Amino acid sequence: MKVLGIETSCDETGIAIYDSREGLVGDKLYSQVKTHAAFGGVVPELASRDHIRKTLPLIMALLEETSISLSDLDGIAFTAGPGLIGSLLVGASVGRSLAMGLNVPAIGVHHMEGHLLAPMLEPEPPEFPFVALLVSGGHTQLVKVGKIGDYQLLGESLDDAAGEAFDKVGKMLGLPYPGGPHVAKLALDGITGIFEFPRPMVNRPGLDFSFSGLKTAVKNTIAELSIVDKLDSQARANIARGFEDAVVSTLAIKCRRALQQTGLKRLIIAGGVSANLNLRQVLESTVSEVDGSLYYAQPKYCTDNGAMIAYAGCKRLLAGETSDLNIDVKPRWSLETLNPI
Repeated sequence: MKVLGIETSCDETGIAIYDSREGLVGDKLYSQVKTHAAFGGVVPELASRDHIRKTLPLIMALLEETSISLSDLDGIAFTAGPGLIGSLLVGASVGRSLAMGLNVPAIGVHHMEGHLLAPMLEPEPPEFPFVALLVSGGHTQLVKVGKIGDYQLLGESLDDAAGEAFDKVGKMLGLPYPGGPHVAKLALDGITGIFEFPRPMVNRPGLDFSFSGLKTAVKNTIAELSIVDKLDSQARANIARGFEDAVVSTLAIKCRRALQQTGLKRLIIAGGVSANLNLRQVLESTVSEVDGSLYYAQPKYCTDNGAMIAYAGCKRLLAGETSDLNIDVKPRWSLETLNPI
């Protein structure tokens, strides 16, 4: 089964074709970073307008590049949520209309299920069951995964997600938008231990997260150094390092706790923050301490992309799931409401 995947949940237009026999055939991605950089964050109206301009041209370019015609497609998958409602409607409208015109089934895919399953695109994917750490700009969640659709939420952020905290700290440090990758890059020049920021909620039972207090601690440190004119380039790098170390340490502690609580040995990390090299290195060490294994997607499939939507959609279409003719999107959508397949 050849499935076209369409991802338009926020500020990136992702298109891909996944074949149930051949695997990922091809994918294309258009990022709106330059469009939103001037505003310091995503402007929903601009995001949806850009998706309107880019979605169909990207689909046609991918079809031409892969020598696949529209008539070769057996199904269409599109992100139905969560995300920005205007952006979601663009992908859902295009996807549903294509499916109707081609007389093939369509399926609305959960954006975070796409992220969770992205490591399945790798040559050596994890076997079920496993614990998944989903870390992105909008979500920080620990999920027990029995199989596709069998998701038990173990813990989540009670305020800012880890990726959101990265972006906000980047803004505090005067770094370009989006701040997260720039904070990670700046942290490479920082010295560990100069700034010891709090590890939120690690001394409490449970698997929930909170990053707002950590963000405030960084903000106060920047303000104090600015007053005495000591916020030089090295100090900024040390702050970035201290912040990143605090986030990574917090995530690692909770991941270890989740593995012990569930008795599972496999951990996958997914979402934009899972591309962070420091996080990967620390989690490799964490899982080795419990004789476990760590899995993640290559960096290009950690951020929003069409490949993960095509894969998740293909699996659900093969299981007999389809979406009806209504163009139904869900800006808020719990993973636990999905049907197991």
